[in-house]
Amino acid sequence: MKTSNKIYIAGHNGMVGSALVRKLTKEGFTNLLLRRREKLDLLNQAAVESFFATEQPDYVFLAAAKVGGIGANETLRGQFIYENLQIQNNIIHQAYVHGVKKLLFLGSSCIYPKLAPQPIQEEHLLTGLLEPTNEPYAIAKIAGIKMCQAYRAQYGCNFISVMPTNLYGPNDNYDLETSHVFPALIRKFYLAAKLERGDWEAIRNDLHKRPINGVDGGAAEEMILTALQQHGIQAADRRPQTADSRSDFGLHSPVSVVLWGSGRPKREFLHVNDLADACFYLMQNYDGADFFNIGTGLDVPIAELAALIAQESGFSGDILFDHTKPDGTPRKWLDVSRLHNLGWRHRIELRQGVQQTLETYLKSEGCQVGKS
Repeated sequence: MKTSNKIYIAGHNGMVGSALVRKLTKEGFTNLLLRRREKLDLLNQAAVESFFATEQPDYVFLAAAKVGGIGANETLRGQFIYENLQIQNNIIHQAYVHGVKKLLFLGSSCIYPKLAPQPIQEEHLLTGLLEPTNEPYAIAKIAGIKMCQAYRAQYGCNFISVMPTNLYGPNDNYDLETSHVFPALIRKFYLAAKLERGDWEAIRNDLHKRPINGVDGGAAEEMILTALQQHGIQAADRRPQTADSRSDFGLHSPVSVVLWGSGRPKREFLHVNDLADACFYLMQNYDGADFFNIGTGLDVPIAELAALIAQESGFSGDILFDHTKPDGTPRKWLDVSRLHNLGWRHRIELRQGVQQTLETYLKSEGCQVGKS
């Protein structure tokens, strides 16, 4: 890629897309094509065709997607498969029609079988059953990989795919109804720490920006407490009997955080700035038919991640787990040796990433972290 090339970043407002914008801008690229959803509806085939015909991008990063956590994947199954298939079909096909020099499609590690051998290699794709809770989303992403490979085989398109592990970092989604585990934990422990200290001003400010179940910062304290309880942030006397403690902080504190499942599943987490760096590296250095896992090659139990975020946020209460809720896949740990062999490795370690993400969240709330 040359710095003067037209580069279209689909989904530039999202966490991944905005990281790509930051990376490309830092590297001196000045001709970025960016379109908000209200200006370009990626579900609309005619609109996407018109955009490509008019703008004629040289390169495409396909980061646009319908995404969410376990709850969203379970309740929005139709939307997740339809919208993701539609978005990627429209963009990939028009990239072929209009002669895009290279396209990078961003998938997800959930494409792999639920019980895939660990660490998961790229060759494990389609060797077993998927995790049921996110099957529609995973099937859509598998279709995107196969579409890129098929267009390469039939039309000679230089389309490549990457499968990032669980991501976190700036511009994440902190809506407790639809967020992934990492941003959900950041927000839950932030609110729990403020509730522990009786800092209602900070809690109300947070809810003004991001209402919970329709409850904003102007609601009565009892309504706010009920909304927080529905997402596991609660006083000790509100704990469900199905929850037990996995806390290092002791029992019977005034405030507890209840999390779904057992806390035992392990997950790998990659800072989104590292993902953007890897995508840029591959666009510059790889033109083959393989797709790549992108991750750290390290994973951590959810209970350990929760304890780390709680510690960094200054929360000293109980961390409990509701075993009536699903765990999801027991372990997702990517084999990243293919990418390592090509010459790329991550730079941001987990504790550093937690600190950076929490600081970014606190700044967005106009607060300072208190770890006293």
